[in-house]
Amino acid sequence: MIFVFKVGFLDISWVDLIDITLVAVLLYQVYKLVRGSIAVNIFLGILALYLVYLIVRAVQMELLATILGQFMGVGVLAMIILFQPEIRKFLLVIGRSTEFNRDSFLKSLTSWRHEYHDDFDILEVIDAIKMLKATRTGALIVLSRDIELKFYIQTGDRLDAEVTKRLLVSIFNKNSPLHDGAVIIYKGRIKAAACVLPVSENDHLPPHFGLRHKSAIGMSETTDTLVIVISEETGRLILARNGKFLKTLKIKQVEQKILEYLHNEEPKDWDDATAEAEPEGQEVKV
Repeated sequence: MIFVFKVGFLDISWVDLIDITLVAVLLYQVYKLVRGSIAVNIFLGILALYLVYLIVRAVQMELLATILGQFMGVGVLAMIILFQPEIRKFLLVIGRSTEFNRDSFLKSLTSWRHEYHDDFDILEVIDAIKMLKATRTGALIVLSRDIELKFYIQTGDRLDAEVTKRLLVSIFNKNSPLHDGAVIIYKGRIKAAACVLPVSENDHLPPHFGLRHKSAIGMSETTDTLVIVISEETGRLILARNGKFLKTLKIKQVEQKILEYLHNEEPKDWDDATAEAEPEGQEVKV
């Protein structure tokens, strides 16, 4: 084996450099996944302890290495228990990135875009949003393009109804028994109402975000959905997708973002916008 250089008692080869680089990239990706939650402190603590264990073993401190080695032996099981939500999120991210979608496959063969809005009247949703904003009625609407979200549908009341402005406004009416929760729309149908969504554990969300907003962010983090939130206090509208959110959007821009999502187009402006963005939309990474 060809050694590149030597550090004290360690002989470093090209394979070691590649190994260290890959581990660093992996650790950085894991850190990005848990960043902003309490899990990051646990992760850094375990990482520091593991580095101490490697150093102790390298300098052949047998007793301390044995003690730390026993801890590391059960540490894998402890990490699975402690990081259960983060592991689930990580697997969901992998599943989303490797998901085989029949429509996407056909698109790649025929270069034909499925006009999703032919069987989904966006204007009904837009008209409902206008009224909900005008009356400051709190709302939480989940749009799913490829996945039926059966797990989340089961947490609410099944409807399987056509999307209409009157129905959406009625559901979120303050006197409606279904208003406290989310509406899930899949393939032009309101599948369920009063659904319970996962709450984001991100500590960097704006302090004025309530449970409805945190649920929207949490849903966008764990599923490939577009979530629409309307504040009950201010009537402000926020769009959430892929763990990010856009605010101060005009109605026409909201319609455009919905169409982009339903047509499976690459998200525009979500990655480049900042807190000082133009009035057409502000984005914050969460």
